[in-house]
Amino acid sequence: METITGAEIVVRCLAEEGVEYVFGYPGGAVLNIYDELFKQDKVKHVLVRHEQGAAHAADGYSRSSHRTGVCLVTSGPGVTNAVTGIATAYMDSIPMVVITGQVPTHAIGQDAFQECDTVGITRPCVKHNFLVKDVKDLATTIRKAFYLAATGRPGPVLVDIPKDVTQAKTEYHYPKTVAMRSYNPVTKGHAGQIKKAVQLLLEAKRPMVYAGGGVILNNASAQLTRLVRLLGFPCTTTLMGLGGFPATDPQFTGMPGMHGTYETNMAMQSCDVLLAIGARFDDRVIGNPQHFFRADRKIVHVDIDPSSISKRVKVDVPIVGYVGDVLDEMLRILESSPQRPDAQALKAWWAEIKEWQRRECLKYDKSSDKIKPQAVIEALYAETKGEAFVTSDVGQHQMWAAQYYKFDKPRRWINSGGLGTMGFGLPAAMGVQLANPDATVACVTGEASFQMCLQELSTCKQYHIPVKVVNLNNRYMGMVRQWQEFFYGNRYAESYMDALPDFVKLAEAYGHVGMRIEKPGDVEGALKEAFKLKERLVFLDFITDQTENVFPMVPGGKGLTEMILAEEL
Repeated sequence: METITGAEIVVRCLAEEGVEYVFGYPGGAVLNIYDELFKQDKVKHVLVRHEQGAAHAADGYSRSSHRTGVCLVTSGPGVTNAVTGIATAYMDSIPMVVITGQVPTHAIGQDAFQECDTVGITRPCVKHNFLVKDVKDLATTIRKAFYLAATGRPGPVLVDIPKDVTQAKTEYHYPKTVAMRSYNPVTKGHAGQIKKAVQLLLEAKRPMVYAGGGVILNNASAQLTRLVRLLGFPCTTTLMGLGGFPATDPQFTGMPGMHGTYETNMAMQSCDVLLAIGARFDDRVIGNPQHFFRADRKIVHVDIDPSSISKRVKVDVPIVGYVGDVLDEMLRILESSPQRPDAQALKAWWAEIKEWQRRECLKYDKSSDKIKPQAVIEALYAETKGEAFVTSDVGQHQMWAAQYYKFDKPRRWINSGGLGTMGFGLPAAMGVQLANPDATVACVTGEASFQMCLQELSTCKQYHIPVKVVNLNNRYMGMVRQWQEFFYGNRYAESYMDALPDFVKLAEAYGHVGMRIEKPGDVEGALKEAFKLKERLVFLDFITDQTENVFPMVPGGKGLTEMILAEEL
């Protein structure tokens, strides 16, 4: 066997895993690894301008490609800067391998320069982490990291490598397979439970299918779509599940939850059988669990993570396994069975849902002389024909993008759902564009969120990343302002952004194209012009109506049916 350094082993392992891009930022503890990256051309490195951006870019790359994202940062502040991005990926179950530098093994615990307890700091926000103290363990550890990140419930796995380990030499061998006694995720659902679930679905009078991000992560969109169409049931997908079932399909009722549609929330509350697939009944989806509870409703819950089942809502038929495998088995049973759902009951149920849909809960004033943010998203959808990859930051603009851009395909909607991370949009868009070089990528953002990671405009310039940034600029931290208006007596404490840059000049300073749009009649034309510039990053600064709010809205602590609608104010 060949004897090589730990740094060479890291790079060889990445090549063995088929890693295309590493997003990172160099520093003293990882310079040996960077030196080896410099000597080869199989694994490309993308130099971000902040370690948070490295984690978000690796995250966006993974979400849009079904591959494991990789980022590389140095010890101390390099790691702590990346923690927000690591936690973002953890909350949304995104497979990532994070390689971090550490001070030499003899200096660990001595308060050495740029030392921090990386394992301790990241333990709550990774699927697993390792501190490699012996170069002989390095290749096996990296193999384990990739295996852990992508199997079971996916998530970020961190490998912390002291500098002397990257300098030490050992024989190189990369294991083809890996086995871990303590880690054996169940992937096949229990056959008896699946049969019980199918029988409940066939007997339902008022059924509902509720799908989440697990459908996207397990590439099970095709099976979900087949199941929903075969049964004729209404279907909703969460913020993380958008695109898992086509949004233009008449059986799609919209998103559920805090900013979900009126018809979806009413149906979720009123159904007699709820099939939850790859979703976790989180607080933003079901509101108050006590309000959501109904003794006469049966719940089937399919998830790869047993700890997510009956965590917030008690379920009747738990099924642990990959959602794709479980849906395949459900389809096999249904397609071989002569029994079908009660057509008359289903017709009556759809009639009730259509009555709720007549409330037109997403309507807004289209005659205003100010740019309405909803209109910008609708124009973006029309201009891109619904085919774009859309990243977003967090806030009102995120909800409007989710409500008004109709995602028909999975992995096209890239956003921070669980952690709600401002600054996610632009670096995630970089990762998406590099994973999908010929695709149209748009980043929907707000002026507050964008300033969190705006330095990545420099990365976009260096690597010729032509994303289109759609800034819904209302000169406020919009969602904070909305809550202050509704629940804090219009006291806008620190939510007004009264020292904003000229975003057009800012974009131009980084070598990009900037546009400022102030009139509703100019929205469509600006988007057309921007998307014609296929090789350039274009920053579109839309000056939108400051008073516009996101509706419907379920206030915190309230039940799903206790929605505030625009017409009620």
